[in-house]
Amino acid sequence: NASAKFKKSARTVGDVLGKYHPHGDSACYKAMVLMAQPFSYRYPLVDGQGNWGAPDDPKSFAAMRYT
Repeated sequence: NASAKFKKSARTVGDVLGKYHPHGDSACYKAMVLMAQPFSYRYPLVDGQGNWGAPDDPKSFAAMRYT
């Protein structure tokens, strides 16, 4: 739903870890960051809110609790 409120990244990562990937959360969060960065893929796959990094430093994204 396009008009729905944003959810915290920690919530999404927790759901994915609980249902599909019961290992470390860092790989899951980094994959979500790549999907939210408009400069990583041709089209962003995740509509992110917050600091998802910059084109000159793509690893400068904020911690999971802030996005």
